[in-house]
Amino acid sequence: MEEKMNDKEVFKIMFMQLIYTLQNAAVMQLGKIMNPMTNKIEKNLQQANGTIEMLRMLKAKTAGNLEKEEQEMIDQVILTLQLNYADEVGREKKSPEIKPEEKK
Repeated sequence: MEEKMNDKEVFKIMFMQLIYTLQNAAVMQLGKIMNPMTNKIEKNLQQANGTIEMLRMLKAKTAGNLEKEEQEMIDQVILTLQLNYADEVGREKKSPEIKPEEKK
């Protein structure tokens, strides 16, 4: 006999899928994985920062409403993304600016 999941169980899975989806988007925006639509590594730190901020907003809006597993997941995802973002910003500051060649 098949057991039907209650709303609480379904919503927990959906919440975790949402966090995972946003995490994947941020990792792609950080240039860590290939964009499956373009088959290219594309870095956009402004978009990555926006996605991280969206996760922080979700954490704030759901404060006190999450189960331990959900709270640990969102905390870990945000921390990992923030560290990766800081690393990428640091790399951009260290790498010399590439200027287009002057036309003659």
